[in-house]
Amino acid sequence: MNMDMETLATGILIFFARIADVSLGTVRTISIVQGRTTRAFFLGLVEVSIWLGVLSTVVHELASSPVLGIFYAIGFSTGNVAGIMVERWLASGHTVLRVISPRGGKKMARRIRDLGFAVTTFDGEGMSGPVTELYVVCRRRNLENLVSVIKEIEPDAFYITERAGSVSKMYRPVMQPPTGWRAMLKKK
Repeated sequence: MNMDMETLATGILIFFARIADVSLGTVRTISIVQGRTTRAFFLGLVEVSIWLGVLSTVVHELASSPVLGIFYAIGFSTGNVAGIMVERWLASGHTVLRVISPRGGKKMARRIRDLGFAVTTFDGEGMSGPVTELYVVCRRRNLENLVSVIKEIEPDAFYITERAGSVSKMYRPVMQPPTGWRAMLKKK
């Protein structure tokens, strides 16, 4: 398998283009599941445009440079991982956080409310006695902070997260007054 610089450059281009189009496809699929039709439409348009360009190059060159198929396949696999990472970074949508706490439920609820989130609590009975269940709906990007608050108060609290399809009413944390460079921009 002889590979010249042009084949290598084409292979690298195919590799990165596949990462781009498969990543977009992953985010598009998740957008469809979340019901974000406009986002899904535009992501699909860009995704298939890249895919058609890559596919036409690979099919045209594959007989003379079979190594391009390897670049294509590895780009596809890497694109799946990259797409998942991009979607986690975007963290769009809402999630339901349920916490079952045998000790610190009331304190957790108060602390989460102080952060600006709505919390509903229920008293219940667990295997070892009374528990408090906390029910919070938040943006996915806020979930990590809420879980850290829970673990800080009660490290062994049991919690479950679920994706929320649609939310009728959402309380968002009140933004703090701008500080630093944001305050300078606000003064204009």
